[in-house]
Order: sequence, then structure tokens, then C-alpha cells
Amino acid sequence: MEARSIKDNINVLRHLNWSRSINIIKVYSSYLLSSIIKRPIHWGIPFSIDFEPTTSCNLRCPECPSGLRKFSRPTGMLEMNRFKKTVDEISKHSFYLMFYFQGEPFLNSNFLEMVTYAKSKNLYVATSTNAHYLTEEKSEEVIASGLDRLIISIDGIDQEAYGKYRIGGHLEKVLEGTKRIVEAKRKQQKGPHIIWQFIVFKHNEHQINDVKDLGKELGVDEVRIKSAQIYEPETKQDWIPDNKGYSRYGKDGTIDDTNVPNKCWRLWHTSVFTWDGKVLPCCYDKDADNQMGDLKDLSFKDVWSGKAYKDFRKSILKDRKQNEICRNCGEGMKVWRK
Repeated sequence: MEARSIKDNINVLRHLNWSRSINIIKVYSSYLLSSIIKRPIHWGIPFSIDFEPTTSCNLRCPECPSGLRKFSRPTGMLEMNRFKKTVDEISKHSFYLMFYFQGEPFLNSNFLEMVTYAKSKNLYVATSTNAHYLTEEKSEEVIASGLDRLIISIDGIDQEAYGKYRIGGHLEKVLEGTKRIVEAKRKQQKGPHIIWQFIVFKHNEHQINDVKDLGKELGVDEVRIKSAQIYEPETKQDWIPDNKGYSRYGKDGTIDDTNVPNKCWRLWHTSVFTWDGKVLPCCYDKDADNQMGDLKDLSFKDVWSGKAYKDFRKSILKDRKQNEICRNCGEGMKVWRK
């Protein structure tokens, strides 16, 4: 699996060119300088972009705003024309595109068409799915689209463990979907880097080694172990694993952020676009409470260099804890585990 991960990383680098490489240098240099002088300076534009294909989801995961149906913002589907317009603007300097924020991407009927368009701009394209819609036909379409990375959520190796968090989901569909995409990739001798993502909770922490073995058996390229982010304070102790090596929370259910500096790399290198064109500072702003601008009214470059973004970066450099979404954020912490 390690060799396959190296191959995927090489594929990421293949999407760089001169202008994109210069942009990365600009972004990183301005981030370092801002961190030192504690004043927001930004050169270039983000080289990584998250698009939200939809807010809709077929599951009811209890710690997910989409699953809980707790959005205060509008819900809907990303439209193709809006997507193309934004991609055309950013693709000269950005090179990494993630189709995920909230919702299940495959519920958007234009999703794979969007992937194909992004690939026509030589972008590295990734997405995350619960794999319930990976039919044989859809798996073939995924390969044809040119998708570079497919992350499949699997938080248990039996229905009891899987279904405790993925409410309404069926483990058998995840396993069958995995087998189909692995087989389609084998037949065509090309396809996305397939990752199983296993979020560790109290009820499934004993299955970590088993999920790694099962992933290897089914032919996935990589199994990633991730600590859980919990939104509901009153339920934290129900979900936090006993092995604190797999948790980002302390015994009292709070994040130990005493050693986390007042800076945030995300605010320099990435940005999130909701389905209806709102620009958000990062993927932790699930309900779009911190809108930096609206792509219906402004170009992304205008939003990126606008007052809202500058003020937000300034507030983080001053005191990260003053912002609500930053208090439950894993930035600067070890989120992924072995």
C-alpha cells in the first residue's frame, strides 16, 4: 500500500506547472511572513479548492450537519455553469480540487461531468463518498471521468459497528461498491487512488487492525485512520474512543489547544465553495457562518483579496480561540493516525 501512496503523491505533483509552482511559493512565503509579523499578508491564490456538489445525503450520521438536517443555510445542488465559471478562473494557479464539503457527491447528477471538466483543466481531482451509489455502470463512469482519488467512508467491519454512526447505511453496499470500483480499475488499467477512511469511535476502535486487513484483501490502495470530530458536547463521551491515541479530545471532552499557535495554514492555501457560490474560509464552517463573499456577485480573486478575508486572517493571527469554528478544529493537531 505504501508504494501505491507514493504513486499517488507523484500523480499530484504531475499536475504542477511553472505558474502553479510559483503560486505555491508565493502562498507559502506570505503565510510564513504573516505568522512572524502577526499581520495578514497574502500573495497568490489558494492552490487547493473544495467544491460542495450538494448538501443532500442518503445517510443520517449523528455528528454531521447534513445527516442531522441541522443546516440553517439553504440546501441544493451545485450547477454546472457556476462550477465551470469558477474553475476557469482558478485553474491557471490552483491544481488540487476536492469535491466534498457536505452531502454525498454522487447525488448530484452532473457530478462526474464536473470531474471530467476539471480534468480537462489538468487539475488533480479527489472526492469522498459513502459508496452506496457505486454500481457497476457508475464505477465504469468514474474511471472514464479521470478522477484521481476516491475516498470511501467505512467506519466498521460489521453492520453493527458501521451502522451505529452511518445511520441508514449498509456495510454490504460499501463492500460491493469497493469491489466494483477496484474491478473497474483493474479492467481498464487506470483509475483513482482508492482510500478507505476509518473514523475511530469508542464502539469501533477494536476494529482498526481488522479494517486494514480487509482493505488489503479487497484491493484498496490505502487505509487511513482518522480521529473523530464531535459537534454535540452532550454526546462526546459516547463517541470518544478509550484509546486517547485515536482522539483529538481530552478526558473532559475538550480539545487541548494550549500549544496550538495563533495561525492557520488553511486560510492561505485553500478555500471552500458551497453549492450556491458562498466562499468560506475552511471546511470546519459547516453552516457557512463566516462567509467571505459570494461568487454570484464577485470574482473569486476579488473575494480572496477582500476585506472579509483580510479581517478573518487578522483575527486568527491575533487569537484563534475567539472564533467558534476554530475551537473544534484539528488544524495544527494530529488528525490522521497509523
